[in-house]
Amino acid sequence: MEQLFSYACDIDILVQHQLLSQRPGVTVAISVFDLFKVGIGPSSSHTVGPMRAAFLFVSRLHDTDRLHRVARVRAELFGSLGATGHGHGSVGAVVLGLCGEQPHLVDPVEAEPLVAAARAEGRVALGGKHVIAFSVADDVVLHRTKRLPFHSNGMVFTAVDADGQELARREYYSVGGGFVLDEDETGGPVLREDATPERHPFTSGDELVAIARSHGLRISDVVLANEAAWRPEQETRAGLLHLWSVMRECVERGCRTGGVLPGGLRVRRRAPDLRRRLDEEGAGCTDMDRVTLDALAVNEENAAGGRVVTAPTNGAAGIVPAVLHHAARSLPGFDDDAVVRFLLTAGAVGLLFKRNASISGAEVGCQGEVGSACSMAAAGFAELLGGSPEQVENAAEIGIEHNLGLTCDPVGGLVQIPCIERNAVASVKAITAARMAVRGDGVHHVSLDKAIRTMRETGADMKVKYKETARGGLALTVVEC
Repeated sequence: MEQLFSYACDIDILVQHQLLSQRPGVTVAISVFDLFKVGIGPSSSHTVGPMRAAFLFVSRLHDTDRLHRVARVRAELFGSLGATGHGHGSVGAVVLGLCGEQPHLVDPVEAEPLVAAARAEGRVALGGKHVIAFSVADDVVLHRTKRLPFHSNGMVFTAVDADGQELARREYYSVGGGFVLDEDETGGPVLREDATPERHPFTSGDELVAIARSHGLRISDVVLANEAAWRPEQETRAGLLHLWSVMRECVERGCRTGGVLPGGLRVRRRAPDLRRRLDEEGAGCTDMDRVTLDALAVNEENAAGGRVVTAPTNGAAGIVPAVLHHAARSLPGFDDDAVVRFLLTAGAVGLLFKRNASISGAEVGCQGEVGSACSMAAAGFAELLGGSPEQVENAAEIGIEHNLGLTCDPVGGLVQIPCIERNAVASVKAITAARMAVRGDGVHHVSLDKAIRTMRETGADMKVKYKETARGGLALTVVEC
């Protein structure tokens, strides 16, 4: 079974890439706001994705005038969702989505009581309106060893009427970073063709650098011009600054909230104690200690189901804010424009990973999550350090090159060990990559495009037990101990 499961995962990645590469001249337009999204923890693919899918299913029932006829709903989760769904909060996410909650709007404080009420009362209000009988234990099914053909994070939602007749059945796929596709969108690449007229379309790092160089632009300028295809520049800037405010709030909550993380591993939240000790040391601590603190704070919040910004995923949500906080403390003249430039540059690199490989741990391992986030943060910081387009691309390449082969092996299926510390280590690595790149001339042997291709191929070769199934690596070793 595992061999077949792994082979199917490999086919997913390769087919998506082939479908893109066989369509010359087609640019898949994605906004940076598709990568940076406000949501709740602990996982973008396993929590945010299932919540969105459940919400979409109920919305479809409402839009087709079938919601009032529904008597029961059944949700089935397959592949990595089925294997680690309990630890990743997938079951509760499905319940919240069925109740009409959305990841960017749901109140994390109210989420758990809403799920608990559904368990206790044996019912849910679909879309917050139509009440039906619902058993959380029986009507949300986690298939631990089965998967759907298209992707390792597959879901099937079924609605029946009072006579047991099927009203609707729909497949959805959570493809990383909170992106969700339904069955109508799986006949082509994960990222569909988009007719949005970007000013400077690019599909590779080489193209991005060439555009910036030929127009005398910074990487962030290229992306800002492209974002104008969706909204005025001031709205883009305001949206990015809002994301920064959510990141700052997340760090602050993580630094003041102690206790033990949920899930049964009894992992202690370290950020509050670490902040106290760093404050006591004062000038005796380095800013790398503060970087570590910021990353730990974000990912402890994420593990507790708090509000975070996917960057580009929840499991890697601490790296971009930790490095951006470092920039705010260390760079003279840091201001709102610096925040915007950092996030636009980081977003450009994230778009390349999403287009040409994957940001899903269930597809390519943690190299697709922490690795891509490290690369994104390195690029953003390099731009603020005054790096040329070539140096920014070099920083991004260094960031991913030294995360290649990173497995996704969460202990107990929880986004805690090794995920939290991994974000802290990658944050420091991103800063090192940026500083190394800007002190060079931008010339390097391995391009970002080649590194991304290598990541994709490495993920295809990786056994499924190392891809967010909690069936190998630390997930197995710690349990055995």
